[in-house]
This record gives sequence, structure tokens and C-alpha cells, in this order.
Amino acid sequence: MSSPAEYYNSLPPISKAYGTLCFFTTVLCQLQILNPPFLALYYPFVFKKFEIWRLFTSFFFLGKFSINFGIRLLMIARYGVQLEKGAFEKRTADFLWMMIFGAISLLALSAIPFLEIYFLGVPMVSMLLYVWSREYPNSQINMYGLVQLRSFYLPWAMLALDVIFGSEILPGLLGILVGHTYYFLSVLHPLATGRNYLKTPIHQIVARFRLGVQANAPVRPAAANTGSGAFRGRSYRLSQ
Repeated sequence: MSSPAEYYNSLPPISKAYGTLCFFTTVLCQLQILNPPFLALYYPFVFKKFEIWRLFTSFFFLGKFSINFGIRLLMIARYGVQLEKGAFEKRTADFLWMMIFGAISLLALSAIPFLEIYFLGVPMVSMLLYVWSREYPNSQINMYGLVQLRSFYLPWAMLALDVIFGSEILPGLLGILVGHTYYFLSVLHPLATGRNYLKTPIHQIVARFRLGVQANAPVRPAAANTGSGAFRGRSYRLSQ
């Protein structure tokens, strides 16, 4: 059995970096070294007081230490890591571009008054979960030992649990919306038309900083990606 340090070192770079930032942001907030409102996305402060950091820090706060925080962090450690190691294997630039697309989309949506959200960590995790559920639609998920369901339905099940336990529905819903938009533009539409409007523009940056691996060859689908119709994951990935 590998040690915690060995496990941590084996994680893919983007998921590891994002999960680490989320964890330590919460630790600093719990120790009252950081104040959550200082991290929140508040556009009047961004544009009038030039507090630009809010555009970034709002993605790293998943709430104070709680069961919900633990669940979100585990989602990054499980589904984000599996996504980066599986469907995005040797495609670090594509995975990072997905995260950047998700971040930009969530920032744009949060600028709409009735969709305003101050912390974007939960929507980002929901986006990762949705993309994972589309890549591995037929995996069997056992929720708390009570319910077994196809992974295709997991984002919606988690959204329902948020409502049941009194959390806001909007963050998770926006994450699903952005995840579906990404999956449609990067997978479904290119497969149907041969045109990819969401090509990754950061290959050279990733290569320069030696972040993971990038290979443009098609990736073999995971064994779980079998099925038809709504439950079929990607059969291949167009070269970027």
C-alpha cells in the first residue's frame, strides 16, 4: 500500500494543484488567517477597487470545514483525477483548457444579476463531475450504501442532495450548465459536424512549463464507455 506522500505525488498535475489550493484556502480561512469575504467574487470591488484577485480566489473556497467541504474535495480527488488520468490521459493542455473555459464561463454567468454567485468553487467541482459523468456514463455508483445508479445521473443526484440538505441549488446547476456546454462544444458537436470551435490554444504554454504530458493522438475510450444513446461516452477524440 502506498503512503499518503506517494499517493499525492502520483496525482496528475492540474487536479492535484486545484485540490491543494482548495484545501489550503479552507485551512487558512478556518484558522482565520484569511477572511472568506476577502476571497469572494464581487464585481464592484473588482472594477472600482481593482481587487483583481477575486477573479481567481473565488474558485478556491469550498466552504468551511464540513461534510459538504469533504464531499467536494473528494470529488476532485476521485472524479477530477480519474478524468485527467483517463479521458484526458496525455492531454494535460486539454484538461487545463477545460478548467479555464469553465472558469471564464462561470465568471461571465456570475456577472448576470439573477445568477450572481460569490464563490465559484462548488460550480467548478460540479462542472468536473458533469464532464466525468459524460465520459464514464455507465459506471455504477453506490451513494452512501443506499442507492445505486448510473454515473450519468450522479450530477443530478448530487444536486438533489444539495436541495435536501438546505444548500443553494444555483451553484451546482450553473456547474452542470457549463459542463454540458463544454462537452457539447468539445465532443458532441465535433463528432457530429467535424468542426471543433473549442480547440485548445495553450499547448505551447503547457509544454514550456512541462505540466504533465500532451499527445494529440486519439485516446482509447475507457472500458466503461460502452452503451448507446444518452449513455454513450466519447468514442474518440478529434486531434486538437
